Amino acid sequence: MSTIALDRGVRHGFALAWRGILKIRKNPEQLADVTIAPIILLVMFTYLFGGALAGNTDAYLQMLVPGILVMNILQASMTAGVQLNTDVSKGVFDRFRAMPIARSAPLVGAVLADVVRYVVCVVVLLIIATVMGYRIQTGPVELLIAAGLAIAFGLCFCWASVFVGMLLKTPQAVQGIMIVLIMPLTFGSNVFVGTSTMPGWLKAWADISPVSLLSDALRGLLNGGAVAGPLAGSLIWMAGAVAVFFPLAMWAYRKRV
Repeated sequence: MSTIALDRGVRHGFALAWRGILKIRKNPEQLADVTIAPIILLVMFTYLFGGALAGNTDAYLQMLVPGILVMNILQASMTAGVQLNTDVSKGVFDRFRAMPIARSAPLVGAVLADVVRYVVCVVVLLIIATVMGYRIQTGPVELLIAAGLAIAFGLCFCWASVFVGMLLKTPQAVQGIMIVLIMPLTFGSNVFVGTSTMPGWLKAWADISPVSLLSDALRGLLNGGAVAGPLAGSLIWMAGAVAVFFPLAMWAYRKRV
């Protein structure tokens, strides 16, 4: 019975994911945060701070691109919670509740639909970075692994956004809370600078931060260097995020609807 229920949940989740993808196709402006925003951040940080922090913008770009990819994926992950909250506010979930679908399908569908957004984010960022002078030092296999890892990171951590989206009353509140949570997480990491110059307490956190670990893993995969250590740490964080926030999201969902 549990296998049948799982199969139904997966099928229904993919069906609702297709609904989310169709919404993106009809409203492509929804992709602004994974197209325009990454370009602005990359250009701004490279040319404003690259010379001061690394001596020249080319060297800084090599360090920055993998890290800012993680930052943008994490920021993109908050959209799932905002959109789910919007659907609840508009009564869409009342229709879902009347349909013979798995209870978890609306949440799973929203998360799976975000894969499109993450893919767009990765492609756009790497294309613009290449135009600016960034060069991948490894091969296509490492590139695909890095892209897959970044997308998986977004899928795991977006459950935190889903939880907040089910917990709060308005989409604006969800977006505000997620920005408050994400900004310290991304800036308190090695995305923009090495951790050696940070105060001891901040360095201790930045060295084990999920953003720092994934940034280092992507730097190893794209630029060459150590991968195993930061990759293992990233996978632990990703598994932990799903283990903690998926049950919380489901609990908040059942309570909300």
